[in-house]
Amino acid sequence: MPLSQLALPLKLQDHAVFESFWPAGNKALVSYLHELVETGNGPGCWVWGAAASGKTHLLQAVCEKSDDRAVYVPLALLADAGPGILDGLSSRQFVCLDDVHLVAGDADWDLALFKLYNLVTDAGGSLVATAVAAPRECRFGLADLASRFSLLPAYRLSALNEADRIKALQLRARHRGLDLPDDTAIFLLNRSKRDMMTLYALLDQLDTAALEAKRRLTIPFVKETLNSIR
Repeated sequence: MPLSQLALPLKLQDHAVFESFWPAGNKALVSYLHELVETGNGPGCWVWGAAASGKTHLLQAVCEKSDDRAVYVPLALLADAGPGILDGLSSRQFVCLDDVHLVAGDADWDLALFKLYNLVTDAGGSLVATAVAAPRECRFGLADLASRFSLLPAYRLSALNEADRIKALQLRARHRGLDLPDDTAIFLLNRSKRDMMTLYALLDQLDTAALEAKRRLTIPFVKETLNSIR
């Protein structure tokens, strides 16, 4: 069944925009994606890195900036629907495939991805794909598919150090209309897992709690809130 006919939660996250992504060591990738969206010129790219490193955020930012010229395909959600969901996607200027490694090595998926790659390329579109590893390390069963993906510019997402995690949290907070002081951000880092997905999820909860309580994000309030949600 084509993607357009699937009744699945494909709504983009409202925070997943370029303006709320802290680039740190990934400025070259962010710059490339900006230019790609603005000009429409380029084959796309392969973005790889660890889980929760920002791959989904950037893919959704491309889609948000491109409006109806782009399609976002989260394979973590759609893999079970089968490779038929890729049918017709080459009509979009930007095809954004998230977590390609999850279907790598499946013969039907490999063939469908190979077909999609060629169709997008022939149409002058751009394919932006993410995975946890480089194309040659994703164990595609179809060697030609690994070769095709290897032709794309490849970017490895750099992990954020502690100082950049704080800046990333503060940027996300400002994007939500919140003030996150340095001491509160440090306290939050020391009281939770340090991957950005967890930290952003906590910030969302703190945002809701602060709005309801009409409180600022002080250490006492954050401590009180964290104790109540655990």
